[in-house]
Amino acid sequence: MKKLKKFLKMKKKKFPIKLYNKLEDYNFDYSKHITNALTKNNRELSQAAKLIERKIKQNKTIYVCGNGGSSAIANHFVCDYFKGLSTNTNLVPKILSLNAHSELISAISNDLNYDQIFSYQANKLVKKDDLVIIFSSSGKSKNVKKLFQFTKKRKVKTIGFSGFNGGFLKKFSDISIHVDVDNYGITEDLFHIYMHIIMQFVRQKNLSKKKLETIKF
Repeated sequence: MKKLKKFLKMKKKKFPIKLYNKLEDYNFDYSKHITNALTKNNRELSQAAKLIERKIKQNKTIYVCGNGGSSAIANHFVCDYFKGLSTNTNLVPKILSLNAHSELISAISNDLNYDQIFSYQANKLVKKDDLVIIFSSSGKSKNVKKLFQFTKKRKVKTIGFSGFNGGFLKKFSDISIHVDVDNYGITEDLFHIYMHIIMQFVRQKNLSKKKLETIKF
């Protein structure tokens, strides 16, 4: 009975579990997974928004990183928060991506180890009161684990965005935002959506009503 319940639970969050002949049917089910997941992390998103806003107002640096598609999300995070969040507000975000410099990443990978691409940079840059935000679909990448070893040792706060079963990213992040779906596309789409929700929420919170009526989001 326990095995059956476990199988049914896994089957429910895995997508797709059948073959589709029509794109509109695939789109409907894909969108349904996104919609369902969006309603499940409100408390964690609120915590993340408060922490991000506080770190910005304290003039601390926020570092972001990820692997593969998550590295693109990390760089997109910098674009939206550095420019978007500061436009028409008094917020001055200091946000850096540990994925930004391919030459540095290749040097660390070649001369040391790929597992150290984030932790090596963090060791040189991150201070105790800064914030580290990590995007990882699996939550299990070795370079993310190395970074966690650094943040825990230095007592640096972390926000972890994870998918699938969440791995150690879900377990050990100070604020864990977990997408409980076994699908890379849906997971990464939700990372992007969450990123925009937090940024736009903090931005509008720091606008006057007059400004809100005239600017674009």
